[in-house]
Amino acid sequence: MTAMTALPRSRPLTVADLDAAPEDGHRYELIDGALVVTPAPVPLHQRAAFELAVALRQGRPQELEIMLAPLDVVLADDTVLQPDVVVVRRADLTERNLPTAPVLAVEILSPSTRRIDLLLKRSRLEAAGCPSYWVVDPDVPSIIAWDLHDGVYVETGAATAEQEVRLDLPYPVVICPANLIA
Repeated sequence: MTAMTALPRSRPLTVADLDAAPEDGHRYELIDGALVVTPAPVPLHQRAAFELAVALRQGRPQELEIMLAPLDVVLADDTVLQPDVVVVRRADLTERNLPTAPVLAVEILSPSTRRIDLLLKRSRLEAAGCPSYWVVDPDVPSIIAWDLHDGVYVETGAATAEQEVRLDLPYPVVICPANLIA
């Protein structure tokens, strides 16, 4: 963690501060200028993210791409998120990051990130105009999906265990939470 001690301590951090930090294998995010460091995901978390990405590939329009973390999603100069799975417009990607909200951001919940994912990240993506936000809880297993309506997230689907849910944004897909951890 000594690499991060070079970051300024007397002001909120920015994208430039994050870019200046050495690559040390840690997962760093900024939320309103505050540094958030998360541990490496456990295998169940990784499995759920991978299986969700595979499910999202079916029916994916050609102009969209599915990406797994880490990918910097720059929502503001002081907010850089790394959702576990994102669906992005290919045209929006740069060589370094996604400098705008994705069309879908998905977080795989874990005990250490649950509150951040359900409260902070959700509100920042909502404010940035991300059309869809999903959370998957691999421990239950379950999924909850919200779509943006008039600038506010509205729940549009949920399922647990063997239930299937059909979600229409960013494109029609059917998800069974139990299949994400099988």
